[in-house]
Amino acid sequence: MNNMEIIDDIKYDAQGLVPAITQDIYSKEVLMVAYMNKEALQKTLETGNVHYYSRSRQKLWLKGETSGHFQKVKEISFDCDLDAILIQVEQIGAACHTGNRTCFYRSLKNNELVEKEAKDQNQDKFEVLQQIYDVIVDRRKNPKEGSYTNYLFDKGIDKMLKKVGEETAEVIIASKNNDKAEITYEISDLLYHLMVVMVQTGVQWEDLCNELLKRR
Repeated sequence: MNNMEIIDDIKYDAQGLVPAITQDIYSKEVLMVAYMNKEALQKTLETGNVHYYSRSRQKLWLKGETSGHFQKVKEISFDCDLDAILIQVEQIGAACHTGNRTCFYRSLKNNELVEKEAKDQNQDKFEVLQQIYDVIVDRRKNPKEGSYTNYLFDKGIDKMLKKVGEETAEVIIASKNNDKAEITYEISDLLYHLMVVMVQTGVQWEDLCNELLKRR
């Protein structure tokens, strides 16, 4: 089934709209709920950036067009009746116009809406490591065509270790050049390849943390 067939098969309401639930691909946090029409869904599929249809403004809008808080599409699913869409994204910045990470930043307590406690920002940043690790685990369990991670798993441990060696050399060169941006980029590459080796060999972040705690 091609994209146009999918778009046409969706069961839109009387206004030509379908609800779209947007979820963070890594944390699985529900970020927002909005609506799409055929054009919004088509633009989303074509560009890889989520587009919605504004019921109040009666027009198509690109999420992040003015704020820079784009939503990069990672996966799109449809419910059994084809009358709702689940979009898993990489969220750039905040999803909510209030500046909160998610539109669901309040919970009901004692019959009152109370803002949830904000997570420690540094904790959120370090959670990225676990999130990337989890994606690598998922790629191993559910191979995806064209995935570089699956390419490494297909080639095996020797190819993985060769890449670790190459990326280590790149970190050394970047460090000698004393270029912070280049060093950051190359260390990120090295960490990714190390995580692939971790998944391949069954090592988890918890194992590393426990080992590092012994060295305090």
